[in-house]
Amino acid sequence: MKPALTPILLAALAWGGCIYSFKGGSVPPHLKTLSIPLFDDQSGQGEPGLRETFTNKLIDVFRQDNSLQLTDRTHADAVLEGIIQSISSTPLVVTTGETLAKQRLTITVKVTYQDMKMKKTIFDKQFSDYGDYDASGGASQRQTAISTALDKLTQEILNDTVSGW
Repeated sequence: MKPALTPILLAALAWGGCIYSFKGGSVPPHLKTLSIPLFDDQSGQGEPGLRETFTNKLIDVFRQDNSLQLTDRTHADAVLEGIIQSISSTPLVVTTGETLAKQRLTITVKVTYQDMKMKKTIFDKQFSDYGDYDASGGASQRQTAISTALDKLTQEILNDTVSGW
């Protein structure tokens, strides 16, 4: 009975391996270069330097990942562009006496990923993430929350771009 199970088991493992190899893949081989133009800030919050900071963080995570080489738009196989749509703060922790202790700052961006070689949009979607901060911490705590939210967002965008296939 053992010899009959072995071929079946091998076939099942081989089939399972085939299925697995098509999930969570990497960048298609025809995409080698990527352009990331400066994101636009349409949040209406007037956060100084936000679009530059976000774009630079996004460029840095792609450089570190090294799945795609960064280049200018005219030479790119793919383009990743977007808009910072909103920044909002909501109460997270309210203490006795209704004093605001913590806030959650959420940033939402719309990102379009285009395959310039095949002339098609790979994705066009919203990403949203947050950073929490002490309400009494002032501007520096808020900036830390912005940085945390941007770090999370750039990692999500990288993951969807290079392994969302």
